Amino acid sequence: MADECGLMNLASCIPQKIYDFIIGLLNAPLQPLLDLTKALMTEPIQLSVFVSLWAVILYIISIFYGILMFYSGFNFIISGYDAVKRTKAKEWFMNIFIMIVLVQASYFLYSLVIEINSYLTAGMINLIDPNFFLLTIDNIVNIGLQFFFAIFYVLVLIFTVLFLTLRYLIVASGIIFVPIGIFLYFIPPLKEYGKLILNFLGVCIFISFFDSIILLISSRLIGIPLFANFKILVMISAFSIANFLMFYFMLFSVIKSAIKTVDRTMAPIVAVAKYFA
Repeated sequence: MADECGLMNLASCIPQKIYDFIIGLLNAPLQPLLDLTKALMTEPIQLSVFVSLWAVILYIISIFYGILMFYSGFNFIISGYDAVKRTKAKEWFMNIFIMIVLVQASYFLYSLVIEINSYLTAGMINLIDPNFFLLTIDNIVNIGLQFFFAIFYVLVLIFTVLFLTLRYLIVASGIIFVPIGIFLYFIPPLKEYGKLILNFLGVCIFISFFDSIILLISSRLIGIPLFANFKILVMISAFSIANFLMFYFMLFSVIKSAIKTVDRTMAPIVAVAKYFA
């Protein structure tokens, strides 16, 4: 092979082998973290662990199907010749039918959404040069900065793995809450709670895709001479932004949505209480 050392290329081969050995030694602590990060971002999440709990939730929800159908039919009967009430009764019946279909198919729909996100994320990651994530010896400025900031890069990668692991657990267990969210969404008084559950799970699923976009953009910045000498800082910044997005959307956004949901739900109750007071 041309890459093997021989008498004809010994002078150029030995320095290259020494260079490869040093690079491999520098990146040895990083490679497990990078491999785990890529796997957590691109591999489809396994839902089979929670499929039995999903079936239990589905069984509990199915108990209410008959009650909701009876309520819809009762409203249609008592509506008489009132066109508005009859229309609302028909819409209510249609919503119940759609809700039943979506709840029963929630496992397949949820797994399909997860697979779509995995393919999109993997496509973005594959566009990134693998050397972007590794320490390199290409110029004196990069060598100095990498020597100084290497420990910070490792810490950022550890935080990235922790956030992605948390996301993995949330999305995997989310199969339990998807049928609940769909069921609540089609019940008018509880619609905001259903929307909260579905929005939160949607954010947790697709946050890895937006992280991959950030990493792709950052890898392209290395091609600009202004950023070429600060590769380690670009890598740290890219993963830090990705970590901030995961932390913000998976924590603060759900808290903010929960507060809004409670306010919207409690507003009519407070108004009624003030009226009677």
